[in-house]
Amino acid sequence: MTIINCGGTFNKRYDPIKGDLIVPKDNYAIKKILDSFHCSFEYELRGVIFKDSLYMDDYDRGVLLKEIKNSKNRKILVVHGTDTIDKSASFVAKFCKDKSIVFTGSMVPFSIDKIEATANFTLALSKLLLDPKNGIFIAMHSLVLPFDKIYKDKKRGIFVKSKM
Repeated sequence: MTIINCGGTFNKRYDPIKGDLIVPKDNYAIKKILDSFHCSFEYELRGVIFKDSLYMDDYDRGVLLKEIKNSKNRKILVVHGTDTIDKSASFVAKFCKDKSIVFTGSMVPFSIDKIEATANFTLALSKLLLDPKNGIFIAMHSLVLPFDKIYKDKKRGIFVKSKM
């Protein structure tokens, strides 16, 4: 399995110099989660982009797509910011049909509250470990659905199943 870290709120930490939450260029949050799992499966962890997804564009999505296509693994977990997770999943879906790719993220940084980030990451990981089906999925808030069947309800602050 390949785990690709794009940044997003999942990874944000407080920077006392800037007095703001930043997306650090590291895989700290994901490593902490994986270390606590005592993993019995092999994985490759790759960090790319390291941005809040609001600032991601199609160039960044191209970088992500290249990482996915270059991976020897068929199972890919992508940690991504929630604001444009659907755009990136849709972009990847146009070019990648032969892998099982699950996008996840969190609305609250792991550094502030570990529960949501860990739960969403575990949900995505479970999908990849237990279901061999290819496709592009989003795993958020107890749902794992094809990327075009789930969306972020910004009024309620959660991901929900699409009505279509």
